[in-house]
Amino acid sequence: MNVPDLIAKYDRRVPRYTSYPTAPHFSPAVTAADYAGWLGALEDDAALSLYLHVPFCASLCWFCACHTSVVHRPEPLESYGKTLLTEIRLVAAAIGRRLKVRHIHWGGGTPSALPPALMRDVMQSLRAHFDVTPDAEVAVEVDPRELSDASLDVLGEMGTTRASLGVQDFDPLVQQAVNRVQDFALTAACAERLRGVGIGSINLDLIYGLPHQTEQSVAATVEQALRIAPDRVAVFGYAHVPWMKRHQALLPEAALPNAAERFAQRETVEAVITAAGYAAIGLDHFARPDDALATAAANARLKRNFQGYTTDDAPVLLGLGASSIGCLPQGYVQNLPSIPAWRDAVRAERLPVARGVALTDADKLRREVIETLMCHNEVDLRVVAARHGADVVGLMDAAPALQDMAHDGLLRWDGMHVAVTPAGRPFVRAVAAAFDTYLVAGAARHSAAV
Repeated sequence: MNVPDLIAKYDRRVPRYTSYPTAPHFSPAVTAADYAGWLGALEDDAALSLYLHVPFCASLCWFCACHTSVVHRPEPLESYGKTLLTEIRLVAAAIGRRLKVRHIHWGGGTPSALPPALMRDVMQSLRAHFDVTPDAEVAVEVDPRELSDASLDVLGEMGTTRASLGVQDFDPLVQQAVNRVQDFALTAACAERLRGVGIGSINLDLIYGLPHQTEQSVAATVEQALRIAPDRVAVFGYAHVPWMKRHQALLPEAALPNAAERFAQRETVEAVITAAGYAAIGLDHFARPDDALATAAANARLKRNFQGYTTDDAPVLLGLGASSIGCLPQGYVQNLPSIPAWRDAVRAERLPVARGVALTDADKLRREVIETLMCHNEVDLRVVAARHGADVVGLMDAAPALQDMAHDGLLRWDGMHVAVTPAGRPFVRAVAAAFDTYLVAGAARHSAAV
């Protein structure tokens, strides 16, 4: 089957599979009391990761699908940071023990929008309430347009090991269309400033599928980005979901590339990056061959969570801040997305839980199958089923879809082992969806697969 036919058949709306079950299937049935019980039941030797969500930006990028809002006054930021300090104390109290933390990720929004003194206070509080290991990864997402010298100094003091810089695209026409004007010189200078305070790893985030982008323009953006010598590059397909994020309606929809053009842009980006010596990681990440992400992929230790592909193999992820999501052995839990509601719950000394999902044995089995596919493009169903003490027959509902994909050249399927072909790699989300028993065909809550 040729590429246009594959796109027409498989470029449907499916999850990005940063969790399973995915967030649309969380419900209020999981409560703060459940979360408190799950926290208290953590093993003494459990290794944790922490995610802190800071939902503020100085301006709104019209492509953004994150939980964030624009602020120009210090008061909301100060209030948010102080509430984070209280939430850290509440979560630590529910655990009741000072457990080890191996990864800390600050996301948003723009985490460095917090006043520098508060960022320092939050990091100190994390170290006081948790046993942050000396080699812990501390990653922070950075907007190069807004990084002050004071914030830069604090990032260095915090022991930040990796910074992710939002780039998206360097073409001025595209930047104007998406309301994010950020030239190359500013971005390159930001990377050097970060390196200057000891942040050794730089990640760049790019997007294809934006208005006015072409194969030539995305290639030019990638070539410029690589001049910054990033350790990792993440390249995401723009998710146009204006029914969920109304500001996306401000984009010039007529200038959006069609599915075939998006696919060609993706292929062009990958060709340029891999030609420069970067290893392709999973669906949309690239890394220098000596980077830990490339090593994890080569050794079949790559993981996937709400921050995308990662080396983080901690079995517990705790979310802090409005809308953040955590993952524990018992299930997923999400905080209240409304900042005032989150703040009020925390100030009332309550864990600010909005919803979640308790995992069944079948969920855990399918989650591993899906994550393995998303990370490594192959999975042996017998091996995974045996690891869960399950009968592989329970996964055979995926067989018809897999047989169809094998016929179309997207994968090889012998009845037990799935191996995605090079032609099928861009469609791996559709392959993973074959194992998703929650997915409703035609539901418009997800982005296009390619």
